[in-house]
Amino acid sequence: MTSLSVGWKMGVSNNFDAFRNKRGLWLIFGCLVLALTAIDPVFAGSSTKEMDWVNMAQKLFGGLAIFLYGMELMTEHLRKVAGEKMKDILAKMTNNRIAGVLTGAGVTAVVQSSSVTTVLVVGFVTAGLMNLTQALGVIFGANIGTTITAQIVAFKVTKYALWMVAVGFLMFVVSKKEKTKHWGAILMGLGMVFFGMGIMSGAMKPLRSFEPFLDLMKSMANPVLGILVAAAFTGLVQSSSATTSIVIVMASQGFVTLEAGIALAFGSNIGTCVTAMLACIGKSREAIQAAVAHLLFNVFGVLIWLAFIDQLASLVISISPSADNLTGLAKMGAETPRQIANAHTIFNVVNTLIFLPFLVPFGKIVTRLVPERETTSSEQAQAAYKPKYLDMGMVSTPPLALSMVRREITRMGGKVNEMLEVLPDGIHKGNTDSMSVVRELDEQVDSSFSDISKYLILIGSENLDESSSQEAMSSMATITELWNIGDIVETNLKQLSSSYTARQVNLNEEDAKVLADMHEKVTKAFTSAMVSYEHSRPDAARLVLKMEDEVVSFIDKQIADRHQELLHKTYESGSLAAFNYKSDVLEQYKRIYRHSKRVARLSLNQQNAKALVSV
Repeated sequence: MTSLSVGWKMGVSNNFDAFRNKRGLWLIFGCLVLALTAIDPVFAGSSTKEMDWVNMAQKLFGGLAIFLYGMELMTEHLRKVAGEKMKDILAKMTNNRIAGVLTGAGVTAVVQSSSVTTVLVVGFVTAGLMNLTQALGVIFGANIGTTITAQIVAFKVTKYALWMVAVGFLMFVVSKKEKTKHWGAILMGLGMVFFGMGIMSGAMKPLRSFEPFLDLMKSMANPVLGILVAAAFTGLVQSSSATTSIVIVMASQGFVTLEAGIALAFGSNIGTCVTAMLACIGKSREAIQAAVAHLLFNVFGVLIWLAFIDQLASLVISISPSADNLTGLAKMGAETPRQIANAHTIFNVVNTLIFLPFLVPFGKIVTRLVPERETTSSEQAQAAYKPKYLDMGMVSTPPLALSMVRREITRMGGKVNEMLEVLPDGIHKGNTDSMSVVRELDEQVDSSFSDISKYLILIGSENLDESSSQEAMSSMATITELWNIGDIVETNLKQLSSSYTARQVNLNEEDAKVLADMHEKVTKAFTSAMVSYEHSRPDAARLVLKMEDEVVSFIDKQIADRHQELLHKTYESGSLAAFNYKSDVLEQYKRIYRHSKRVARLSLNQQNAKALVSV
């Protein structure tokens, strides 16, 4: 199968997964259509026959569609703009719980989705880059970061929504710079959020006098019912920000009381855990622990506050701006949105402060609920063939996904290095037993090459900016070079080792020293190339490039000198066999160096490209 057909099939598969992951939105719209067809029979005979239900439903569902699409557009491009910064922030995570909370809050405030942050955390825990204690701090902070959305939505800026859409669209279409395009899409998405809210708000106005709807909203005064409804809705749309924003829209029309709005906000915190729970399916025990911790934290937080909703309502009324010049529904619609947003923020901040001192005990509770499972020796052996860092949840955030690719390539390079380490005993001494491990390591390298290639194709199906596109292509070229080195060791050098005895090779002390020195230099070149790749060190890459004379020129001279000697001297068959064997080994070492040199050059070019982008 050609790489093009593989890429096409992977792209189709990725698009299907994206469609499937939006099943919650399709389910909601399906339910809304069913509700629309049932409106007339349900409300027939009411005192509001004159209401234009079709027009109202059109505005309500159309506004909801614009709102949700705006959220999706804004989140997608925020992730692309903030991808590199997110990578740097999360890479510097320490055991400091406060740093973890601030990281979680900051990343979530940027990407406008605690679900995204939690899924990323699950991926990092799965890859072993973050332990459960660190993950808990980030998860706690994510709940704080998501309150930023509610605070933004609570501002009455709907009258500027279309200006945002227009300016954002202009930036996106006219600008040739990728970053400006992203910011344009973000502004356009934000405008669509506010525009959709405005449409929904206008559509709901006639419902102020519709008794069945008012009775339904009054039932939300029961906090348990409100929590369950909001949790279910958030689980479907997989966004607590969307739920809270819709609650604020309803509050602006006076449909939702402050107490009911607080209960609905509580429920949205529980519903948002669905995304993380889905993300941990089929993952490691650590990833499941992180998802369960997220769920327990939010559930316990809601249970703590359940009996204090009235007190929380009184607190936010006292600290929120009031509209004394208004009365009735107008006053309620003006004040309640800001009060709900403030209650949402206080709820999440205080919960974090309560749980933060008990981070370690909380982690132990989670570990007991989801204990580690002992792995068998066969499972441990199989783990060597499976990717450790490639998490599908990160593909939609290319900079983070590419950072995981870098780690997986480094792991692949470690396997190649293990293959190089066994060469002196096997090649220089003819010990074929020491070469037995090479075949298994080469199969692991082949497996890594396949897994990383497929993952890079998935990343390539995303809308990459120039920097990410170059890094993806560089990564593909790098794994090809590593695969070539592994193939040289497994196919050519292993075969040479097997022929050592059959060819009656007897290396003298000088020849053995030449091979040992060359193996040391080639190994040094390879490890330096991998250091340059892993740690972005140009000095290590340049060291490899400078070794050209030490390796290639030296080998060519060695072989040329021996050929010259052959013209003037008569060698015994054993000496001739040793000369030929030594020449064959040196030629393979030269090939390994050249592939290592290409890895170093790829690394250096990528570092230079990133430096130019940052200028």
